[in-house]
Amino acid sequence: MKQFAEFIPLIIFFVVYKTVDIYAATGALMAATCVQMLVQWLRHKKLEKMHLVTLVLVLFFGGLTMFFQDDAFIKWKVTAVNALFAAGLLVSRYGFGKNLIKQMLGKEMPLPDAIWDRANLAWVGFFAFCGALNVYVAFYLSQEFWVNFKVFGLLGLTLAFTFATAFYLYRQLPAQDGTKQEGQP
Repeated sequence: MKQFAEFIPLIIFFVVYKTVDIYAATGALMAATCVQMLVQWLRHKKLEKMHLVTLVLVLFFGGLTMFFQDDAFIKWKVTAVNALFAAGLLVSRYGFGKNLIKQMLGKEMPLPDAIWDRANLAWVGFFAFCGALNVYVAFYLSQEFWVNFKVFGLLGLTLAFTFATAFYLYRQLPAQDGTKQEGQP
């Protein structure tokens, strides 16, 4: 249920875009994100860093979109979020010695640090790719195509990459008897 709640502002953005326009959708996204964060705060008395970053970026780029009546700003938000996530993974690992991917999954999957570093770098590359792809789609294709890409394309890419990462990590797990699983190097 928590994962579904994460997508509510995006769903609202999509529905309002399809029924009104990009500016109404941007306002709805801003309002829905604020309500989502308020509910998070009331339920848990804290907000995760990722949620705070998302809130700030939605309000900043959404505010610029509304003020200037220019959809380029809300389109840049997607690239900014991806760039911050990529930078966050890099800085956390190489600046502070903390692999965030390992911190999220390491308890369930005891693997060597080299494997976690590869997964971390893969996610850095993925976020960089998504940010660059968003620039292309946002500024070289139609607004409607971009909205569909933002809602469905990026979600599909993220789910596919999540499954690919899980598959890669699973294949690196030692078998119960201490040997590597079949097909592993």
